[in-house]
Amino acid sequence: NLTRFMTFLTFESLDISPSIAFLIFIFTIITYCLILLFHSTLLVTIAAKRNLHEPMYILLFNLSLCDLMGATGFYSQLLCSILSQRREISYPACVLQGIVIHLYGMGSLVILTVMAYDRYIAICMPLRYHSLMTRDTLVKLIFMVWSLSLSIIGILFVLTISKDICRTNIVDVYCNNPSLIKLSCEDMRAVNYYGLFTIALVQGSSILIVSLTYIKILIICLSTKEKQSISKAMQTCGTHLVVFLCFEINTFLMLISHRFESISPHLRRAFGVSVVIFPPILNPLIYGLKTREIRQTIFKFLPRKVFSI
Repeated sequence: NLTRFMTFLTFESLDISPSIAFLIFIFTIITYCLILLFHSTLLVTIAAKRNLHEPMYILLFNLSLCDLMGATGFYSQLLCSILSQRREISYPACVLQGIVIHLYGMGSLVILTVMAYDRYIAICMPLRYHSLMTRDTLVKLIFMVWSLSLSIIGILFVLTISKDICRTNIVDVYCNNPSLIKLSCEDMRAVNYYGLFTIALVQGSSILIVSLTYIKILIICLSTKEKQSISKAMQTCGTHLVVFLCFEINTFLMLISHRFESISPHLRRAFGVSVVIFPPILNPLIYGLKTREIRQTIFKFLPRKVFSI
């Protein structure tokens, strides 16, 4: 049935009063511009400096790309809706936005898991680090991150769009798979089972791998007598752990809110928006301020550019 691809959907939660629409638009565009600025600075810094062409920073580069993708998928549609004062979106555009945002979520989770593995090798097996985390290994890991994310999200949305729709109201602020599922009056158990299976598999594997790596790292840190090594390890791992926990908590709250109908729609929307607002704006700040190599490179680079203008 191709008629749904010509259908326009309506965002229920974007009924913004004209009196505050301008203020919301200004706040939204400033937030998006800050995200673009922070991530562009991080990406340019890593790309321009050869001493940052290490596995940890290359993975961080991919995480930053992931954040930019998610933020662009969310903010571009939101800004267009506020500016035009229209709450409609075509079904294909809604599906595309859902794919982009879910790909951002899946990619971020897998990248953060790989980053934990990288820190485990660097701290627990420092003498073998360069032989294990070779350029070929890094390329394979990055390929695995994106191919796994594309495959899982691709199958999820193929299952979702194969069903006919009988409603046109999007319950969230942006398009996602749970909102698209609620448009259908058909039996969606196959989609729900697949979604639950992938959540359990990917989230469970990620939490297990990260937990085991940090337990191993903690044991190594407690057994070593070199305070400098402990301090450096805790600084590096602490930054990653803060980013991982921030992402996981936001994702967990969003997933739970869609599984229980008793949760307030306003609270559900707030949890959904937090996933695409907080990680993209906090990640570059946390890594930029807490990672010494990146911080020093940015501070050396900025004055040179300022005085050359």
